[in-house]
Amino acid sequence: MTRKRVRLAIVGGNRGTSFLNALHALSDRIDLTATCDLNELVLNQWKEKFPEIRTYSDYSRMLQDSSIDAVFVISPMHLHARHSIEALNAGKHVLSEVIAIQSLEEAWELVETVERTGLKYMMSENYCFSRSNLMVNHMAQQGLFGEITHVEGGYIHDLRHLIHHPDGSLTWRGQLHQNYNGVNYPTHSLGPAAQWINLNKPGGDRLKSISSHVSKSRALQHYFSDQYGKDHPAAREGFWRQGDSAVAALMTENGVLITLRVDWTSVRPHNKTHYMLQGTKGAYLSGRHPLEEDLLWLQDRSPLNGEDGSEMWELMSSYQPEYDHPKWKQWGHFAAGTKHGGGDFLVLEEFISAIQENRTPLVDVYDAITWSSVFFLSMESVKAGGNTVNFPDFKARAGVTE
Repeated sequence: MTRKRVRLAIVGGNRGTSFLNALHALSDRIDLTATCDLNELVLNQWKEKFPEIRTYSDYSRMLQDSSIDAVFVISPMHLHARHSIEALNAGKHVLSEVIAIQSLEEAWELVETVERTGLKYMMSENYCFSRSNLMVNHMAQQGLFGEITHVEGGYIHDLRHLIHHPDGSLTWRGQLHQNYNGVNYPTHSLGPAAQWINLNKPGGDRLKSISSHVSKSRALQHYFSDQYGKDHPAAREGFWRQGDSAVAALMTENGVLITLRVDWTSVRPHNKTHYMLQGTKGAYLSGRHPLEEDLLWLQDRSPLNGEDGSEMWELMSSYQPEYDHPKWKQWGHFAAGTKHGGGDFLVLEEFISAIQENRTPLVDVYDAITWSSVFFLSMESVKAGGNTVNFPDFKARAGVTE
């Protein structure tokens, strides 16, 4: 089948360089047409790599370019919703980096715009597309874990170096930590777990409520004191509103417990993957660091301890490639060479396929606004001392039937 090539533009050229390998691997299906960034140096770097590309410093002007079919929104997080809505209104399909929205008002406007325009919208949650998370999803859909009762996700990653510019002024990440207090980057930890239990899908489940708590704030205060001296504003008590570790307990309509933890300022090695699934017939534990492997246990299949007959974990790799997700079986040889466990390639491939096949992407607008709404709902809960806050039923209000 001959597929029409997708003419893609990128807004946020600096972060966009992380997708170079994926763009090259999909060069037979994508024409990289334009890029937009406020930094002229970044635009020149793109021009060197792709001489035919058109560069813009004005996003509105780029959206007037009729040769663009789709926009990859990789701008700072607080701009994702606005840039996505503007692109959709300009007739462009949208792939947006996480998170998709930061307020309930943005959520309703985004979903209304997607429904009204009929264009493809996908959130680029690359952690959903790592080999291990895809495999767990594939096994869950086959019922190998039985009925799932509890899932857990964590994003624990020291990103203090991205909080500030060289002169000590704050980046958008730093401003996020200064001005908000809650689970401020939820979709890496929630996205894969949501897919395992079919959140928002026909015959699946939906989020019902959330309760959140946040620790005291210490990591960035100490960091700025060490880097810029104790008289720097960011080294003073009370400068940072966001605590170091944020946790949330979510309940679904079907009684599944989801626990999340987000911490990207504490001093410790990176937990790139931090996931757990518990079902009535099986369980999954991700490796906590590079020296650990992912583990599986399946009732009546995993071996028993020869000495006392107790249950034993198995290496997840022993079930590969038998239970690899079809996406990985088809594209793994390309994906393995890209970042985030292959996710950077697979989110782009899925988005392009959704356009070319005229179908809903695997992470659609309802996934995007539901997972992202943990951002502002968790902050409401923290402000209320950890009280339970209910999730809006986004599909019901939008009039979507399943």
